[in-house]
Amino acid sequence: MLKTYLTKLERPLVAFSRPCLTYFSHTSRMTNLEDAKVIAFQELSNSRAKWVRMQRIRYLDPTGKERDWEMASRKSRAAESDVDGVGIIAIIESPKGPLIILQKQFRPPLQAVCIEIPAGLLDPDESVETCALRELKEETGYIGKVTYKSPLMFNDPGFTNTNMYLVFVSVDMKDERNQNPVPELEANEFIETFTVPLEEISQNLERLSFEGYKLDARVQSIAAGIQLSRQFGVQ
Repeated sequence: MLKTYLTKLERPLVAFSRPCLTYFSHTSRMTNLEDAKVIAFQELSNSRAKWVRMQRIRYLDPTGKERDWEMASRKSRAAESDVDGVGIIAIIESPKGPLIILQKQFRPPLQAVCIEIPAGLLDPDESVETCALRELKEETGYIGKVTYKSPLMFNDPGFTNTNMYLVFVSVDMKDERNQNPVPELEANEFIETFTVPLEEISQNLERLSFEGYKLDARVQSIAAGIQLSRQFGVQ
């Protein structure tokens, strides 16, 4: 059974002028994400690929000239759906200020541990909101309430049609179910969940990047949005 607990990271942060307090929630699976590594790369044909499809597109540019484009797409998207998945901005309501739930996960394409937000793919006939709450509970153990759903977003439109909704979820620590959250990870999932104060996310991400972690663009975009808001006084 998986068990979580909270502890303060006390590593000295000599490269930064102000301390960045990070609170980690570990699983008891007795694994170290740093032990994961890529052992080989191989060419993969579409016929053998389980999750990804590569295609060449023929299209007309604005002048009417035919051109080629290469793209990748997910094979996992439900036939009746135009949505791949969700990204979850989960906020814990704290007396000292909001905490954002982040994750560490080894990503083979990066050959490194990545800092991410909880996320996942829609099941057939599943709503975006239901998917977000299900994935949050499965990956972190937390029970939340959806407060906002973004417009449909495309992750890398020059390369793939993969898309997602960003879903804001509020996590109430007064809910007894959130006192001892227990993730429900699959056998091939190795995820460490942690939280940082939302107002300190930028310096925490800078520190984690300095330490060698890779930053998911969605996470860094959250920090960049906060920085823009501060710079231009946007409320």
